[in-house]
Amino acid sequence: MIVRTARPDEYDLVGELTVEVYVRGGLVSPSSTYVPKLRNAADRAARAVLLVAEDAGEIAGAVAYCPPDSPYAELAGPDEAEIRMLAVLEKARGKGAGRAMVRACVERARTAGLAGLRLSTQRNMESAQRMYEKMGFVRTPDRDWTPVPGLELLTYALAF
Repeated sequence: MIVRTARPDEYDLVGELTVEVYVRGGLVSPSSTYVPKLRNAADRAARAVLLVAEDAGEIAGAVAYCPPDSPYAELAGPDEAEIRMLAVLEKARGKGAGRAMVRACVERARTAGLAGLRLSTQRNMESAQRMYEKMGFVRTPDRDWTPVPGLELLTYALAF
């Protein structure tokens, strides 16, 4: 599994992959106002760091690594980075793509000398929560938030 920065010619593919994972996975409704934001990988690449996991030459997943100055960082403090919109295609699950992308984000935050890394996840993303906990992230219930009515996001942090 190779994790690298997404290339501009891959932005449309990454956007569609992210929408597929979130909509088909039942995480957001196809009519949600969040779908256009998920689809706009070019904006994530311009305002954060858009990473992809590549398996045997095919993109298996994507994530936005958001440094402290990124407008995509919604809950990170000034000395923290944030992980956003982690998505792994169904056919690639269980191959380590999610873990590899999170590891790449951890490395970026550590290299930048930041104090930690934060993320939000939905309550029904249980396998992702198990992965985060195995990687050393801890729940931060005091930072849980509701971006839209009816959607509670659980938060996790990894301190360095």
